[in-house]
Amino acid sequence: MQEADLSGHTVAVPETRELDVFCAMLERRGARVWRCPLVAIKDAPDPDPVIAWIRAFCNDSFDDLILLTGEGLRRLLGCIDHNAPEMRSPFIEALGRVRTITRGPKPGRVLRDLDLKPGLIADSPTTEGVIATLAREDLRGRRVGVQLYGAEPNQRLMDFLREAGADAYAVAPYVYADASDDAQVRELIAAMADSRVDTIAFTSMAQVERLFRVAEATEEADMLRAALERAIVAAVGPVVADTLRARGVRVDVMPGEAFFLKPMTSALAALLAEQRGGAGGSA
Repeated sequence: MQEADLSGHTVAVPETRELDVFCAMLERRGARVWRCPLVAIKDAPDPDPVIAWIRAFCNDSFDDLILLTGEGLRRLLGCIDHNAPEMRSPFIEALGRVRTITRGPKPGRVLRDLDLKPGLIADSPTTEGVIATLAREDLRGRRVGVQLYGAEPNQRLMDFLREAGADAYAVAPYVYADASDDAQVRELIAAMADSRVDTIAFTSMAQVERLFRVAEATEEADMLRAALERAIVAAVGPVVADTLRARGVRVDVMPGEAFFLKPMTSALAALLAEQRGGAGGSA
């Protein structure tokens, strides 16, 4: 049986941080790759509020810490290293004292790199999964730190914590910025519209929002929606899939459990092999 591959397909890659890694995975399976990184991840422009939050965390001010992303924990550590290196050891010690709640596997991987492990793992790697997990806990009077997903305030989670009787303290250690200029994004939209690009693989909700933001600003939203309707659309995990569906975009493929680049590449290749088999080709 021939290994499932991506031969004959051109895949748009909006990823930034692991762009080369992801492109190499796709190209090894025979895909052509259209590189268009849509967003960049940057440190919070003002480190002072982040450092103030870290100081409070180190001073036993919290009982729990919700980690929404692995990137967020890495950025907190990076902020310490750049602005207050003497706080690194107290911060890691505090991480070991509080109960950590992780949304998805990536924060857990960063904790394991620090020889720590999550106290609770969300039922599913979404805000709703975090809420469902914490709804079984008594949060009255507990002081809960919340590491946000970029600068998104996540009002749904913050409201839940307050309604549950907790005191919630949020920190935003990183922000998203545009990676490609608008002309490059419009070129991607045009390439999808005329089928030069037949597949797109989203790895963050910020990528989806940037793509639509450019399309709406240039009155190309209808063109983009029609192109996405024809294309094969992959999402790395439930958060990205939900963002696409909220925009009315069909999601064709998503990894079943491990929401990383390699499983997404494998899932995409398996879908295309199945389609070729259904069309009478060999898989």
